[in-house]
Amino acid sequence: MAEQAIRAADVARKTNETDITLAFALDGTGVSKIETDVPFLNHMLDLFTKHGQFDLTVEARGDVDIDDHHTVEDIGICLGQTIREALGDKRGIKRYASVFVPMDEALAQVVLDLSNRPHFEYRAQYPSQQVGSFSTELVHEFLWKLALEARMTLHVIVHYGHNTHHMIEAVFKALGRALDEASGIDPRVQGVPSTKGVL
Repeated sequence: MAEQAIRAADVARKTNETDITLAFALDGTGVSKIETDVPFLNHMLDLFTKHGQFDLTVEARGDVDIDDHHTVEDIGICLGQTIREALGDKRGIKRYASVFVPMDEALAQVVLDLSNRPHFEYRAQYPSQQVGSFSTELVHEFLWKLALEARMTLHVIVHYGHNTHHMIEAVFKALGRALDEASGIDPRVQGVPSTKGVL
């Protein structure tokens, strides 16, 4: 049996607004080293990494004196790019996943398809517009740019909850577990899981 290629990638992105280096491995051990100017995002990326059993290193500096928008958006772009590259030709992957994660009173669901067709649907209503200094509208921005750059179909549904932190935390945990499941190798799959022959 041929040895599986290492499924990992890294990217550097520097603009007038942000300076980011990011390395991502699909087949990791849940280890993260995350240093950004957005503490709440650091926490969410750490959860994503741990629950997906990935390895993730992020160093990011941005114009957070204006707000967190550019930094969060550009990290989503970079992470999406590395996911796409790490997946390679997608031979043998499961492709789809649907994961529910509870976080105390909150319940989130992430459904995804590593389809090469970027699409994002988001159903979430948070009780608060802020978690600490973090604006909850940036969750949408991050996930949309992630789906676009990873070229995945991503549906995120927060079914209920009344603690905004818990609700967003459930989303990131579910995202990690769903990506882990969908990117997992199924030995029964010959080539790519598509009647088109490509993904």
